[in-house]
Amino acid sequence: MRDVLESLGSWWDGGKSAALATVVGTFRSAPRQPGASMLVGPGGEAVGSVSGGCVEGAVYELGNQVLGDGRPVLQRYGVSDDDAFAVGLTCGGILDVFVEKVDKQTFPQLREVAEAIKAEDPVAVATVVSGPAERLGKRMIIWPDRADGNTGSARLNDALRDDARGLLDAGRNAMLHYGVDGQRRGEGLDVFVESFAPPPRMIVFGAIDFAAAVAQMGSFLGYRVTVCDARPVFATASRFPGANEVVVDWPHRYLKAESEAGRIDARTAICVLTHDPKFDVPLLEVALRRPLGYVGAMGSRRTNENRLEQLRERGLTDTELERLHAPIGLDVGARTPEETAVSVAAEIIAARWGGTGVSLREATGAIHREAKLGLNVS
Repeated sequence: MRDVLESLGSWWDGGKSAALATVVGTFRSAPRQPGASMLVGPGGEAVGSVSGGCVEGAVYELGNQVLGDGRPVLQRYGVSDDDAFAVGLTCGGILDVFVEKVDKQTFPQLREVAEAIKAEDPVAVATVVSGPAERLGKRMIIWPDRADGNTGSARLNDALRDDARGLLDAGRNAMLHYGVDGQRRGEGLDVFVESFAPPPRMIVFGAIDFAAAVAQMGSFLGYRVTVCDARPVFATASRFPGANEVVVDWPHRYLKAESEAGRIDARTAICVLTHDPKFDVPLLEVALRRPLGYVGAMGSRRTNENRLEQLRERGLTDTELERLHAPIGLDVGARTPEETAVSVAAEIIAARWGGTGVSLREATGAIHREAKLGLNVS
């Protein structure tokens, strides 16, 4: 919903209705992830995408139907369908798409949700997408400290408050399954939880030319990027326009303080580009002892071997050291800072999704993978 929120909010403010189509489940090589959304506006406008073009035509028609009769629909699109060719889903994947009518009556909390997302305050939207007809489309809005809405079952409301907050902490979207009265081990009712957590962080240590390119790439991937260096002459905002902030501090001290303040988590990516032992070793000691999403360090193979030896002397275990991506990046033959940034970004993506880094023409199996726990930046 984040991608279409501006248009949806504009129609909502004007007292108009729109059909909101949301991907709530994917299987095999689905082109988009759960949470991808598309709107059918009050004037027939189409905004957003649920499949990158594969089934938009069919979803558009379904959106017009839902706008007309007001009844939410959960629809599956995939190659197993008789009309798969007609709707154009030729990638081999399967999408479950929930289409609902959204206006001030059906979603009275939308403006409050939009304001929370804009302010980067965590909020989750939990919507009943499968179950008894009278419960479809009912929703709860869950913040870390409060909740609003009603699913039609007090027991389900209580379960969702706890379960959705767990997903919100991890920044994950998920389909949750319950009994019709909210029994956790039951079946018959499905709730899609869309988590709007603050953007994941990327912290780039080392105010060098490579850092500027990596910061720009991190912003492109949706990270909130910080560049940190202990040398004020190099750590200036003008040198790093792609970063959200530039910090002058000793790297290990800054990372430890951010960790103790709860501002880094399992989605955080750390890129150590200084390749100077007096900065790198104490910094990596802090980083590798925390459950971060990605830790990479620049340097030659000899530099890396020396660095690993010093980290072992500081007591780091082999399990902790295995989490270090060094030398940083995938082997794509990069030479320039920009090419190196692509190499680093590719490795971060591979770590997030469990990719191998080999050419797709040489690989077998599914092209698209499920995100590893804690690494989903959606």
